[in-house]
Amino acid sequence: MEELVYRFSSPAVPAGPAAVLCGVPASGNLEILARPGREAETCGFVVRTSARGFGDTWQAVLGNFAAAHAAGGIDFSINDIGATPAVVSLRLSQALAEYRGEHR
Repeated sequence: MEELVYRFSSPAVPAGPAAVLCGVPASGNLEILARPGREAETCGFVVRTSARGFGDTWQAVLGNFAAAHAAGGIDFSINDIGATPAVVSLRLSQALAEYRGEHR
């Protein structure tokens, strides 16, 4: 497993629940835990992945997400089992919506 850590500036969102879990850790998929972060204008990501050597791709996908969505104040923990960038984006959007209370 490889562990990657990223932080990006992003507009703040109102504080959400203690934690939200989205997705499944299965082949070609991933799970995401979203929880309140340390900094209101920053979102953080810790990625644990079985696919080594894709740090630049992760940085691009997560940076695009942080730029496109108000996710400041949230830390995301991602357990990846070979998900494609499209699946990563989908799961992040789902986790953010759950965190905001939009899918209850």
